[in-house]
Amino acid sequence: MTQTKPIITVDGLTKAYAGTPVVDGISFTVKTGEIFGLLGPNGAGKTTTLEMLEALRSIDAGQATIDGIDVAKQPKQIKQIIGIQLQSTTFYDKLTLREQLRMFASLYGQRVDADALLEKVQLSAKAGSYVEQLSGGQKQRFAIAATLVNQPKVLFLDEPTVALDPQIRRHIWDLVREIARGGVTVLLTTHYIEEAEALCDRVSIINKGVLVDVQTPRTFCENLGAYAVEWDEEGSRSYRFFHTREEARAHARMLEEQMQRVLLRPTNLEDVFIELTGRKEGL
Repeated sequence: MTQTKPIITVDGLTKAYAGTPVVDGISFTVKTGEIFGLLGPNGAGKTTTLEMLEALRSIDAGQATIDGIDVAKQPKQIKQIIGIQLQSTTFYDKLTLREQLRMFASLYGQRVDADALLEKVQLSAKAGSYVEQLSGGQKQRFAIAATLVNQPKVLFLDEPTVALDPQIRRHIWDLVREIARGGVTVLLTTHYIEEAEALCDRVSIINKGVLVDVQTPRTFCENLGAYAVEWDEEGSRSYRFFHTREEARAHARMLEEQMQRVLLRPTNLEDVFIELTGRKEGL
């Protein structure tokens, strides 16, 4: 991926309800063409952050710009250059997929080659079908197609593979990667930590409205320790992390003499998430 200047800049972004901060002064940048993930427990402020960047929710303090445009001051211009994933309930029952894409494009004052867009998301055979006739995975692919009608510079995806089976989820991952390779910046939230690890160039972890850290998935894991040893102890699973395989193997051998189900494995992003937030995603 070609790294260039940031297309999204977030500086001290803040949102509070009834005096309680939901997003508390977070700052980060997203590079052009990057797939950038927002991870955090339920209620951490991920969706609120996304909605502020999409100009759908007011900003109490701080600043956010997309492609040099101030989100708070120029919301109409922002909406011209971003794509926002729609849920299937927002689509029209009486229009075919082809007709809906053309209608969405007209809202931006643009024309779209609907058939080419449907081909991009592997729905050419469904161009004359209605949303209610689609499977769950097809609905998600169509939702992504709808975000592309205005040729956005930035694509926002909120839980793009929720409730889909693993095979279909991986088809969506391939589609997101293809979109990013075309130069579109992707900012996504997900409850599936392995999804963020597989897809994202960098990940931000938010907890209780505060940005804990931003790193690549690999850097997060290396900083914690590239190797994990886990074992059963007093009815629960215990973990310890090591920077070298030799250290991890030595510790595992020592534990095998007194503990059950000792396992040595590479550290993953879920380990990092639990260490930094104290919670598993979705709990």
